[in-house]
Amino acid sequence: MSLTAGIVGLPNVGKSTLFNAITKSQVEAANYPFATIQPNVGVVEVPDSRVDRLVEIFHPKKTIYTTFEFTDIAGLVKGASQGEGLGNQFLSNIRLTDAICQVVRCFDDPNITHVENSIDPVRDIEIINLELTLADLQTVENRIAKVERKAKTTSDKEAKQEMELLKKLKPCLEEGKPARYLELDEEERFFLKTYNLLTAKPVIYVCNLDEEGVMDPSGCEYVQKVKELADRENAQVVCLCAKMEEELSGLEPDEKEIFLEELGLPSSGLDTLIQKAYSTLNLCTFLTAGEDECRAWTFKKGMKAPDCAGIIHTDFKKGFIRAEVYSFEDLDALGSEHAIKEAGKLRLEGKDYVVQDGDVMHFRFNV
Repeated sequence: MSLTAGIVGLPNVGKSTLFNAITKSQVEAANYPFATIQPNVGVVEVPDSRVDRLVEIFHPKKTIYTTFEFTDIAGLVKGASQGEGLGNQFLSNIRLTDAICQVVRCFDDPNITHVENSIDPVRDIEIINLELTLADLQTVENRIAKVERKAKTTSDKEAKQEMELLKKLKPCLEEGKPARYLELDEEERFFLKTYNLLTAKPVIYVCNLDEEGVMDPSGCEYVQKVKELADRENAQVVCLCAKMEEELSGLEPDEKEIFLEELGLPSSGLDTLIQKAYSTLNLCTFLTAGEDECRAWTFKKGMKAPDCAGIIHTDFKKGFIRAEVYSFEDLDALGSEHAIKEAGKLRLEGKDYVVQDGDVMHFRFNV
């Protein structure tokens, strides 16, 4: 399950520095099968201490963490929706992502110019959001031109349903509000997904601080303003220092851990961003474990056992019989698969089982 977040922002806010950190941290292509990675995409591992614990227990020949893609979108400017800068080309790149990480600068430095000549992260967010909204409005108006006549002159039920949605979207976007603000039913969400609207995607606001500010983000006035805006939008906020993240990405894991301990930081900003992106998209992880391989797999919350089996291989879903399941928490506490079985913690689950985050699974199938 390949998922990606687009990194956007005005020029000179630290977006490229952050992406450099991601690129240096990316996993080897060998751990990311069947993927052709373009130069502007970084594939990074999702940190997961549960996988580390599986390795301690099973001592596998191979370990694979789940991964997440970040796509670097060149700096947007006012008028991007009308083609300013390289405008529409970059906006089309964002359409291919599942979520948007919007980087805003939250520190003063007279030596680093700002395209708007002052530091105001809320204004910067509003500039980017307006351009995304205007681009979506154009998409909706183009769709209305194609669907309206058909909806009026035929008995095509689908066209009429789509037109009702478009009538909701247009005034929302004209008011400068993102499409994700609308409350839609299941059919409307189906149509909405086909438009690939920029403002329908979930957003994470990334506050780029300097090395001093990242030690106490709560004391930064710029960060507080971003958080107030994010709270109104029900969006996530991540605080980091892009320059520091770039330096951390060049360290060995043990050196990185020591560096963070010395700074009193529980984890790197990049790790936090990856985890927030993961949770923002309502993603979970199930695990497979054995002497050959320990691996984490990404799935959407609410998926049933056969669908999760299909993530590993389509044959697993086609011929699904049952799943042998136990929780990571039980394995962590008991220390071995043998102890799990002895304690009666191994369960057999059928086609209707809703997979839970942290389930350790073995699928039985026949094709």
